[in-house]
Amino acid sequence: MKILYVTTVSNTVNAFLIPQIRLLVDRGHQVDVAFSIVHEVDPEIAKLGCKVHNVEFQRSPLRKENYVAYNKIKKIITDGRYDIVHVHTPVASFVTRLACRNIHNLTVIYTVHGFHFFKGAPTKNWLLYYPLEKLAAKWTDVVITMNEEDYISASKMKCRRLNSVYRVNGVGVNLEKFSPVNSVVKKKLREESGFNNEDFILFYAAELNYNKHQDLLIKTINLLKNKIPNIKLLLAGDGNLQEEYEKQAKNLGLSERIHFLGYREDVSNLLKISDVAVASSRREGLPVNVIEAMATGLPLIVTDCRGQRDLVSDGENGYVVGIDDAESFVTAIIKLYHSKDTRLKFSQKNIELSKKYSISRVMKEMENIFEGYLNKQEES
Repeated sequence: MKILYVTTVSNTVNAFLIPQIRLLVDRGHQVDVAFSIVHEVDPEIAKLGCKVHNVEFQRSPLRKENYVAYNKIKKIITDGRYDIVHVHTPVASFVTRLACRNIHNLTVIYTVHGFHFFKGAPTKNWLLYYPLEKLAAKWTDVVITMNEEDYISASKMKCRRLNSVYRVNGVGVNLEKFSPVNSVVKKKLREESGFNNEDFILFYAAELNYNKHQDLLIKTINLLKNKIPNIKLLLAGDGNLQEEYEKQAKNLGLSERIHFLGYREDVSNLLKISDVAVASSRREGLPVNVIEAMATGLPLIVTDCRGQRDLVSDGENGYVVGIDDAESFVTAIIKLYHSKDTRLKFSQKNIELSKKYSISRVMKEMENIFEGYLNKQEES
């Protein structure tokens, strides 16, 4: 089979999709990729023999450049004679499915990493994204979701094929890379990173943008600076609000407490030096950063949004707080700071829970879905 993976930007493939692509290549299929190259493409893509198509998708569905992207992706699919097109991320998925709607003998698979409409979403999201997703479902053969709310929403849409909506446990996490360490290793890693054993370190890996909502964490640290003098917040990632967030932290006198680390490829080590993982998102699909923290054995404090509440049960493996509730964030952090027993309880529970999100488990789920439709393609 010839299979094309399509995402809005290259980061999505780099961060999440290489294990899936490797699985298909190992099964003898040809896999190519198409996206807007905003970060250097992972060299593993070339090693797997994938052809890279640069298509200038824009994250806003209303940008006129997406019309150019529509024509380009349609030509790529037609000329390439692909058997399966597997789309990810909202804009690229809609544009590509629109381009594929009248191409015969083509199976279109859509993985939902988090619908932009959800319980509590702004009205504009429902007005814009819900009709587009409902329309595009008619041009889609298979929909793969990652959380309960999205699964229910997708099941109500009419796809081209019956009984073609699935739910999997995320994109998979490498449990060998993301794993707990003992106190000796943790101390050594901290010293190498410029931190000491007395620091109480919170960690969040996410793009610095409105949705990830790091300003809530900055407010929280400001409220805690006199209550936990040794507190540190590490923010890994870059994004369009980085300058604004750095300015906010500086104006509050938090430059020594909040560290903006930029884009990092050593997230596994940063988790290993941390005491607590935090996540302040307004919206998620099934967040990899939270699962990675679980696998590392960190207690969690997350905001009450779709995807995060699928992973964290309040009081069992972490705390769940309101999306704009800095005071509750403060209370949760203080509880963990003062209770090693609670931290240990949450840690042990997260290590246990993370096993169901391992790459091997998720790849088996994906393989079962793929094989059914690959076989159907081969028979047609």
